[in-house]
Amino acid sequence: MSSVAVIIPAAGQSSRFGGREKKPFASLDGRPVWQRSAELFWTRDDVAKVYLVIAPDDREEFRTRFQHVIAFANAEVVDGGKERLESVANALARVPDTIDLVAVHDAVRPLGTQALVDAVFAAGAKTGAAMLAIPVADTLKRVDPATNRIVETVPRTGLWQAQTPQVFRRDWLVEAYARRSEFPGPITDDAQLVEALGHAVTVVPGSPTNFKITTKDDLALAESIVKQRIKKQDDRPVAGFHEEAKW
Repeated sequence: MSSVAVIIPAAGQSSRFGGREKKPFASLDGRPVWQRSAELFWTRDDVAKVYLVIAPDDREEFRTRFQHVIAFANAEVVDGGKERLESVANALARVPDTIDLVAVHDAVRPLGTQALVDAVFAAGAKTGAAMLAIPVADTLKRVDPATNRIVETVPRTGLWQAQTPQVFRRDWLVEAYARRSEFPGPITDDAQLVEALGHAVTVVPGSPTNFKITTKDDLALAESIVKQRIKKQDDRPVAGFHEEAKW
């Protein structure tokens, strides 16, 4: 069994979420969004460590509110940077050489399942690089930002929408981050960095419910999904941590 370190970036500004509270700290049916994301990993036998990446400005509040959860989960809190790549790099620097694989998972993608994690971990161990994704189902339009007029309809054949977790051999990801300044253009996910090194990344079918919370509407949809899962007894709280429901 491969040993896996999981990096969960939660240092973003949440500019599109609205309100004073950041997305990772918002309550999702009684537990913060980041915790529901992290719970996918911290009870797994193949996960050696979870690294939570937090903005330095949030560190004191985070420790005050969630220290008991962090201690239970054997998680390490890492200071984030100005950009997501810098945040992941800060956590990656803490991962020991003895780790085989590194998984990166969005703190605001809380609706994954153990079956999805099993599948992408297995693919990462087999191929060295794997990620969850779903085929693009909607028609895509390229729009002129100046006029809001459609420029073209983009063929969706072969297009997939990236999700997380994304899982990589530790040495590949370390090299990709060490050389990230060499790659032109905006880097939007970790797989793009590994691709730039020349490594193939395997796509594992994800799920439409494994979406990223960006707006309050997303949070409301996630809330209803969690409630449905609870009714089906598919979502059991980690013992001792449901007290966040009093927020």
